[in-house]
Amino acid sequence: MIHKLFVCRARGTNPYENLALEEALLHRVGEGELILYLWQNERTVVIGKNQNPWKECRTALLEEEGGHLARRLSGGGAVFHDLGNLNFTFLMSAGDYDLPRQLTVLERACQSLGIPAQRSGRNDLLADGRKFSGNAFYSHAGKSYHHGTLMVDVNMENVQRYLSPSKAKLAAKGVDSVRSRVVNLREFVPDLTIEHLSDALISALAEVYCSDMNVGTSIACPPTCDPLQICHSARSEESAPATPVLPLNVDELDLRALTEKYRSEEWLYGQKLPFTASVEERFPWGGVELQLDVNEGVIRAAKVYTDAMDDTLAPRVEAVLSGCAFRGEALKSALAGICLPAEQEGQLVSLLETAL
Repeated sequence: MIHKLFVCRARGTNPYENLALEEALLHRVGEGELILYLWQNERTVVIGKNQNPWKECRTALLEEEGGHLARRLSGGGAVFHDLGNLNFTFLMSAGDYDLPRQLTVLERACQSLGIPAQRSGRNDLLADGRKFSGNAFYSHAGKSYHHGTLMVDVNMENVQRYLSPSKAKLAAKGVDSVRSRVVNLREFVPDLTIEHLSDALISALAEVYCSDMNVGTSIACPPTCDPLQICHSARSEESAPATPVLPLNVDELDLRALTEKYRSEEWLYGQKLPFTASVEERFPWGGVELQLDVNEGVIRAAKVYTDAMDDTLAPRVEAVLSGCAFRGEALKSALAGICLPAEQEGQLVSLLETAL
């Protein structure tokens, strides 16, 4: 059960530093604690953990124009960040993870500002039928996070300019361009600012969680608070607002080492596979591209790119295909060994068989 709420705001807009802080906070969060991390990146395309950067983003153009490519820990698809976008992350122990409740915080925050927000599927928030927030999820070593975007005043020209989703993905969404299916929240609230939305999120967090904690609903960071400090609520007998600030020691969080990881070519691009066979398809659960290095009837190496929400799917499939005989029955047996949902397993087998 959550008994402490924290709010942490990133100081800068460098995507590698912000992703490093996010991971460090995941390691730091304790049992019964929830951290709401608020952050912004400047001119950045963030791809899912298992996506192919060259297919999701116009990487050369982005680099030429001073932008950044970043890869996150969670699965899912590519998104564009600029200073008109607010990123949020809910971090907690896996036992305290409650996605419907976390989504309620987002909905209530938006609705309190006059935005007609509603959930769509598992990982989107819509207003007037268009998407303004995409969500993704990650769990490791008993800790979990749920993060996403909130588009306040994003440069839509750059969304179209840098992202290059497949035609199959757009067709699956029933639209003909990435720009036509997203919306900025300022279309509903013209004077909305990032600060207004941040404050609304903090208030909604208190409203949703504090009823279980017997504390007041005012959890605000004082104007003098260092942006890399954590503001949190404590129990209060009188249900009075509680705003003590706990300083966060950045050195103790090893941010420099994590920042270098997120900035590295290895993390961003990985190792290209000299493949001899390649197949791709889009399924209801996500798109997948399989690259295989086949020699003398054996798969010597496999590379899987996908925007599936399951961040473990690609490495599990790669592991069982590497060293597998390139034959139908052998492929079926290999995939059966990782306990995929029956429909997903059958779809992947069928896709592999097209390369035989």
